[in-house]
Amino acid sequence: MPQLSIRGLRSAHGGPFDLDIGRGECVSLMGPSGSGKTLFMRLIADLDPGSGEVWLGGRERGTWSAPQWRSQVVYQTAEPAWWSGSVAAHFPPHTLDEIRGLLPLLGLPDATFDSDVERLSTGERQRLALLRSLARKPKVLLLDEPTASLDAASTLAMESLVQRYSSDGMSVLWVTHSQDQAHRVAARHYDVVARQLCAS
Repeated sequence: MPQLSIRGLRSAHGGPFDLDIGRGECVSLMGPSGSGKTLFMRLIADLDPGSGEVWLGGRERGTWSAPQWRSQVVYQTAEPAWWSGSVAAHFPPHTLDEIRGLLPLLGLPDATFDSDVERLSTGERQRLALLRSLARKPKVLLLDEPTASLDAASTLAMESLVQRYSSDGMSVLWVTHSQDQAHRVAARHYDVVARQLCAS
């Protein structure tokens, strides 16, 4: 059984989309800007109105409350929002010790948790956004260009951390504009062309 199964997912702006993603699988998604990649991911995350069926672990999305679904199917935007001045305030308290242990893997000092968000670089915020997503222990992680502002070393570090969680069963749909990255992180690849999903 696929961990995530999508059938006839559509909105007035694109689709229909059909896709299965297995447990622990990473699938890449490419396509020109404006082709519908973000639309597709927002429909999966139930952030935009649409029709069709989405199943998580054999359970249809309509049987979940919206907060339950979005805690299990986490959508991370290219420029994630920050709603508090403190970095630590964005993480559940019971996850802080675990997440602190991951900071060095992304080249972030321990003191990062004590920083103000506004003092961080775009790349630091992008790396912290990944940790914030992982702290929720999602079954599915929807990544929308998560390394767009990072240098090569930080990009590889983030890819490695995502792969570590995938090996524990987390499924990933990864939007990227880099063919090299797509082939590093995923075994299956799709393009979004004119708001339609096509295997590449």
